[in-house]
Amino acid sequence: MNIPFSPPFIDQNVINEVMDTLKSGWITSGPKVIALEKEVVRLTRSKAAICVNSWTSAAIMMLKWFGVQEGDEVIIPAYSYCATALCVLHCGATPVMVDIADDLTIDPQRVKMAITSRTKAIIAVDIAGLPCDYNTIKTLIRSAKVRALFVPNSDEQRKLGRILLISDAAHSIGATYMGHSSALSSDITIFSFHAVKNVTTAEGGCACLNLPGNFNHEEEYKFLKIFALNGQNKDAYAKSKGANWKYDILYKGLKINMPDICASIGLAQIKQYKRSLMPERKKIAEKYCNILSNYEWFIPPTLKDFSRESSYHIFPMRIKHITEAQRDHIIEDIVAFGVIVNVHFIPMPMLSYFKKTGYNIVNYPNSYTQYACEISLPIYPTLSDADTDYIIDAVIKAVQAQMLHSKRKELAMVKTSYLPG
Repeated sequence: MNIPFSPPFIDQNVINEVMDTLKSGWITSGPKVIALEKEVVRLTRSKAAICVNSWTSAAIMMLKWFGVQEGDEVIIPAYSYCATALCVLHCGATPVMVDIADDLTIDPQRVKMAITSRTKAIIAVDIAGLPCDYNTIKTLIRSAKVRALFVPNSDEQRKLGRILLISDAAHSIGATYMGHSSALSSDITIFSFHAVKNVTTAEGGCACLNLPGNFNHEEEYKFLKIFALNGQNKDAYAKSKGANWKYDILYKGLKINMPDICASIGLAQIKQYKRSLMPERKKIAEKYCNILSNYEWFIPPTLKDFSRESSYHIFPMRIKHITEAQRDHIIEDIVAFGVIVNVHFIPMPMLSYFKKTGYNIVNYPNSYTQYACEISLPIYPTLSDADTDYIIDAVIKAVQAQMLHSKRKELAMVKTSYLPG
């Protein structure tokens, strides 16, 4: 059997939507992008949504919108994909990495310790689709003590009057927090629509705005749409309509717009997301937990608790009492069964670039502990019951084989220690 890790969901609805775009004669930014933005607003209940070409682009755009620049600091978890830090670096600011809690999300107590007068934003990462502890973080940044530390250097910073809370929701579209869309839990929520995500546009991202009432969301949306197209006041679709060729450049913008051909894939998926695509993921996650919980070595991921429910994007299984090397051997054995698995994530301080710039994994012990025993299992709507049975069987056999090997090795060492001389 050959089971891939995370293939894109392509059904006839997706094909029909893409063909409609191709036949329309318009494939770059236009009506399909607008339609996708409206669907994101409908799903998340956000006040506005701006689709661009990647999560990273959306994050850079929103940090620049807020005026983040050289000399500023942005607090992020050490346990995340590199884009969480790179978007900060691309604005000239410093990523201040902190450790995580046992559920893999950013530790609010570590955030509290990292705040300085240079802190302009916090990027909290919803690992695997599980929302962070947003209420604790919001209470912290709204406290009088932390507000007094905040030094605004832009109009947006002065208007907000505190640290900006950004949700790195690359994994968590459709997740809930306190019974509501988790997108409503931060000032800015940024989704990824990369090929492996729950909703994909092949490549893409979306920034959702849920700012305080003194911000005009309609005006912010208009500004960001222009900013995402080189600061140009008319997009190509508008210019194509009659004698409408004149345009102006209003801002020093970015060229990060999403094309319609990409938006059409996501548009077809998001329309069936809550009805079928996410429930199928949930069913698989629950099956993994129900069966693997019979084994004492299994550490289940947090899928749902009193305040949060995941989007079931990744199933980050962890295994008790193993080393990083043993985890790697288990992965090799699972792959030998024809099941492709993954690891989410290699902590950023372990990556060459970040090591060279001064980050050290010893300062993030829980990030390393969780990484060293984590294996991400396939979880997507097209997996059959037979597929998931096979995956579970492969995991059990691989883990038990490694544990048997480790026991034999320990016994051999004990016997050797009793040999004379």
